Amino acid sequence: MGLTQVFVYLQLLDLLTTLLGLRLGAGEASPFVRLLMHAGPAVGLGVSKILALALGGFCVYTRRLGLIRLASYWYGGLVAWNLIVLLAMPGHLAS
Repeated sequence: MGLTQVFVYLQLLDLLTTLLGLRLGAGEASPFVRLLMHAGPAVGLGVSKILALALGGFCVYTRRLGLIRLASYWYGGLVAWNLIVLLAMPGHLAS
């Protein structure tokens, strides 16, 4: 799978896990994204993902694939963090 495909998939996974977390009561950690979310959670997250994809596209256009790789590691960690938060939420695991 190509590096750009991984980057796009991670953006989608981040969007979905963040929306799910917000729906279940988690908060958004990023001050920038929190500011964008004043227009609504889905709108704010959508705008942030469009910006991320535009920056990724610029990196591909200028052949700075090392930045895409670095960002993919970052977003991979972020998706893992979102999943940990979702699993740790109260009431998620029945005892």
